[in-house]
Formats: sequence, structure tokens, C-alpha cells
Amino acid sequence: MVWNKLYNICKASIAAGRCRARALALVTAVVLAATVPACKVSVTLNGSALDYTVYKTVAVSDFPIRAALVYPPLQPMFENALLDYIDRNTRLQTVDTGADLEISGEITGYQLTPQAVTENAYASMTRLTISVRVKYVDNKVDGKDRDQTFSAFRDFPSSEMLTDVQDGLCEEITEELVELIFNATLGDW
Repeated sequence: MVWNKLYNICKASIAAGRCRARALALVTAVVLAATVPACKVSVTLNGSALDYTVYKTVAVSDFPIRAALVYPPLQPMFENALLDYIDRNTRLQTVDTGADLEISGEITGYQLTPQAVTENAYASMTRLTISVRVKYVDNKVDGKDRDQTFSAFRDFPSSEMLTDVQDGLCEEITEELVELIFNATLGDW
């Protein structure tokens, strides 16, 4: 019965002038699905390389700002983004103490540098760079601890005031930093 319906669908697609490749692809997919029911494919798309039989908890400490230039909203923005990313992409429970994995660190850099200097010696672009030092401790497996600094930047036109673009730039940079940190620690890239 299923084969008759499939045949009629394919026949109608070909009769209607639709591409034969589409019909062939549909037939191939159904045949493969019907003939290989014992196969199981398991794919994780979140990048996490954790063995959840070993790791159950994670502790994320505060990331104080230790940079010379300080933007106070950056600390809670970064900490919340990191915690949210871990919650969305792992099954780890967040705890304050006694965790299987510990992530701590500090925001070490928040700097502006001129870019794209024009012929009259003025910068047409300014670069905002944020650096974060991360200490990752694996309390279950020796040799996986890390102490690494991550940096990300965004350029903006020098004609714009930093105060006008700062929130948006910090959100973009924070998102990139969180992904880099996750991939280097919990993602084990």
C-alpha cells in the first residue's frame, strides 16, 4: 500500500513535469528508510563533547573587570551570556561549589584603537577589543585544565560616539567570546 502511494506520487511528479531527480531522491530516501530500520544515527549539534555519565555539574564564578578602561555593564552581560550558553548547550547543572567542572576568570582588556588611518592622519574606524582570561578546571579528569586568554573585536566608524554603539558592540563581542570559550572548554575543540 505504501509502495503504491509512493509510486503514484512519483508518477504524478514526473507527469506534472517536475524534475525526475526529485522523484528519484524521494524513492531512494523511502527505500533506505524501509530497508535499514536497525541503524541508529546519533548526532549532537551543540558542539558539546561532554560525557554526561562523568560530568553532572558546572560552577561559573564571577568575571571581575581588571581592565584599565572599565564599562560596568560588561561584567553582568558577559556572565549572563556565558551561563545562558552553557544552559542551552549542555545538560550540566549549575552549582556554586563542589562542581565537576569549574570556569572562572576575569575581563582583562577593554580597549579602543584607531584603525584605517586616512591621508589627513585621522582614523576613519575605531576598534573595540575585549579580552577575557579563563581558568577551566576539570575535577574529574587530570590534564584537561586550561588557563587561556580569549579576545574578540568589532570595528565602528570613528564618526560615531562610543556611547552610542557601545552596548551593541559589547553584546556582539560577548557572544563571540562565549562561543570561543565554550568550544575551548566544554566543547573540547
